[in-house]
Amino acid sequence: MSATDHPTASVAEPTPAELVRSVLAAARSLTLTTEAHRVDLVGLHSLEAPGRLLLNVPAGSHVGAEVARAPGGDLAASLEFTDVAPVSVPDRIRARVLLGGWLSVDGQGANAEALCFETVTAELGHDGRRFELEVDELTAAEPDPLAATEAELLTHLAGAHGDAVELLAQLVDHRSLLGVTRVDPLRFDRYGIVLRLTRASGYHDVRLPFPVPPRNPAHGVLQMRALLTRAKACPRRSRR
Repeated sequence: MSATDHPTASVAEPTPAELVRSVLAAARSLTLTTEAHRVDLVGLHSLEAPGRLLLNVPAGSHVGAEVARAPGGDLAASLEFTDVAPVSVPDRIRARVLLGGWLSVDGQGANAEALCFETVTAELGHDGRRFELEVDELTAAEPDPLAATEAELLTHLAGAHGDAVELLAQLVDHRSLLGVTRVDPLRFDRYGIVLRLTRASGYHDVRLPFPVPPRNPAHGVLQMRALLTRAKACPRRSRR
């Protein structure tokens, strides 16, 4: 796969720190790894701050016991988040985020105990590249305003408006459309929409920037309509 293509050289992309913040804001699951355990947690974490997460594990769990036995009450651990495209496309993994840090006991209830994870290191895998980030970079960045609703917006676009996706492809440079057999929406953020163009030899991605960066999901829908209006004025292009 090639890197994401753009209609013009000036198209903006989210920074690595913004991508990490967006993945953390939207993630519903993660993998927790300690020296003795590796567990998948689904719907059991919350983001308290850019570098601080709370994990709710069952009371009396092996991980909780491991933290309790750790010298000083701090246990070295890592958290892995996988950003998977909500739409079925070739190679659905869009990014991976790996956080390294320390686990400690934050509190305990009748059925669960809260573990606090403080981030020390952060690593992003995206578009075939790896980025190491400082916690200060994450603190300074903001998650994308569409991150929490992106999955719903993309699946609706792909499932109910396939004709709109095909129409958006008319905004792509005609040379990039040659041999393309399938067009899917891959990403939807304040910088625009990314389309995945698939052909027999592989695929590549192209970003279509919004006229104005959306402030919220409703504003994002308006910007999408503006793109579609522009696409309707384009002559139909052949993919042969």
